[in-house]
Amino acid sequence: MNKIKQIFPAALLGIFLYSCNSNSSTNDDFSDKSINVTLAKPFSGNNGNSIYASGTVEAVQSAQIGTRMMGTITKVYVQIGDHVQKGQLLFTVNASDIEAKSGQVTANIAQAEAALANAKKDYDRFTVLYKQNSATAKELDNATLQYKSAQAQLNAAKQMKNEVNANMDYARVTAPFSGIITQKMMDAGSLASPGMPVLAMEQPGDLQVVATISENDIDNIHNGAVADVHIASADKEVQGTVTQISPSSAQTGGQFVVKIALPENEQQGILSGMYANVSFAGKTKMSNTDSQIMIPLNALVHKDELSGIYTISSNNTALLRWIRTGKIYGDKVEVLSGLQADEKFIAQADGRLYNGAPVKVK
Repeated sequence: MNKIKQIFPAALLGIFLYSCNSNSSTNDDFSDKSINVTLAKPFSGNNGNSIYASGTVEAVQSAQIGTRMMGTITKVYVQIGDHVQKGQLLFTVNASDIEAKSGQVTANIAQAEAALANAKKDYDRFTVLYKQNSATAKELDNATLQYKSAQAQLNAAKQMKNEVNANMDYARVTAPFSGIITQKMMDAGSLASPGMPVLAMEQPGDLQVVATISENDIDNIHNGAVADVHIASADKEVQGTVTQISPSSAQTGGQFVVKIALPENEQQGILSGMYANVSFAGKTKMSNTDSQIMIPLNALVHKDELSGIYTISSNNTALLRWIRTGKIYGDKVEVLSGLQADEKFIAQADGRLYNGAPVKVK
């Protein structure tokens, strides 16, 4: 009996130690599977004096180069990245049909000149005869009519020659300004036709941002206004100047196009086609109150028509919370309800979050 009493406490101690070790192992496994996250608080303040927009960087002078005649491209003389001078030959189009027509028109001109010469002789002869009362007025009228008709036919033939010559010029396409070739849409052997670009080019060193502004904000922007431009891919923050405001939004879905010139000495590393966030100083209508709560757009989670964010529960798990959002300001969005100014949310995560996922704050 005494032996049993001695063994029982020892057994209990063993079970207790095993249980502790087991819990420790479980906690280690839980910790290992936790997703590292970064917490942040909402941005709070009054953004009523700023107007935000997005746009792209474009060259001030750019063009898509095509042809005004249909035909097979015989040769393209440039490649993407080539620098070209104004008037430099870019590509040629097969003009054999036009050359054949040119020969025909030349023959028509010669024929019309001969007909005019004969008509002129008849007109002069009947004019003299009429004065001598040897020809009737009707005969003189007929000679005059034939003479004028021959003149008109010669003029028409010469006009056709001018048209053919112009088409011959269209077969040789040159650069409209000095710049750099940015795109090549067709090669030799392709069928070119009016309205289909063959090349694209732009003038480097003179860049602008083309942004779209809503109808609610456009009245607060004017030519000469200063705009803060952020180009993330080039890691650039520059100040530009509004140079042009579109007077209509009929063709742009209710958005007004605004062009912002970038200072020449700040364009290093900025390339045409880069995405830009733009902010203007001005007064905008607030969505709700004068004090706004905003969070980064990339912190939002979307499901169907709902938007939400992840917060952390009391037991260190991700908790999905649905919120109501308002106006977008560049890369931030206004939170109308569902999040308080002093509440933290998950701004970044090292893994894919889901509701109930174990997390660990960095």
